[in-house]
Amino acid sequence: MKPLIGAHISIAEGIEKVPLLALQEGCETFQCFTRSPQGGSKQELSDKQVGEFRDNMKNSSIERFVIHAPYIINLASEMPRIRHSSISIIRDELERGTKLGADFVMFHPGSCRGQPRPDAIASVQKSLEQILDGYSGTTELLVEISAGAGEVLGATFTENADMISTVKSARGFGGICFDTCHAFASGYDFRTAEKAQAMLEEFDRTIGLNLLKLSHVQDSKSDLGGKRDRHEHIGDGFIGDGLKALLNTKEFRHIDWILETESDKRDEDIKHLKYIRDSM
Repeated sequence: MKPLIGAHISIAEGIEKVPLLALQEGCETFQCFTRSPQGGSKQELSDKQVGEFRDNMKNSSIERFVIHAPYIINLASEMPRIRHSSISIIRDELERGTKLGADFVMFHPGSCRGQPRPDAIASVQKSLEQILDGYSGTTELLVEISAGAGEVLGATFTENADMISTVKSARGFGGICFDTCHAFASGYDFRTAEKAQAMLEEFDRTIGLNLLKLSHVQDSKSDLGGKRDRHEHIGDGFIGDGLKALLNTKEFRHIDWILETESDKRDEDIKHLKYIRDSM
């Protein structure tokens, strides 16, 4: 199976139109929000919207897509209101994903914000257990690797492994979304075949390659270990042509690649990734 290549598509024109918009951009898969990424009240998904979305998936011949949870999530928060709201939102996103037919919902676990990191990680563990308790849907949950800025959790393989340790085998848990920009900014160098292989071996020892399920693929405006989440168009950042070394591994040839770059050159990004894939 070769990777499908897609991008994050706006829902501004209505979520039901996203599959057709993705097709217009040359996508073979896509990512989208189902609500405002910054929070606020959600719009319920009507049966009409769900039906139109599924019809448009068929009309576009796109078979797979994923959902990104809102950015406001913080499963590690010391404030019960924030943590409980985050739990509720992610569980609801899984249910909405099941209605729409999404493969995955991915999320950023949040920030420790001054508390000891072990305590924050324990909060994430408990929150994940609560999210998946009694869940019987078809959409699975992914944790996205972070860039390591400030007190954000999930920049290292070890920290991600710790956060998911109690739910690795739970129904509804899928695994990890590997963001190339985030991992590079966190200090993981994969710009040569040897370095990419060494990094994947570390991932396997720490998390398990069976849990590598998806990749956000983009270049980085931040240099190696810069701890800054700043996406760049393919080939224009510090990763550069070295991105091919990672994408050419057998592990990345079996998961889909989703772009989160700005729309100004995204058509070129899509063509670039298709060229890399089709040259394998």
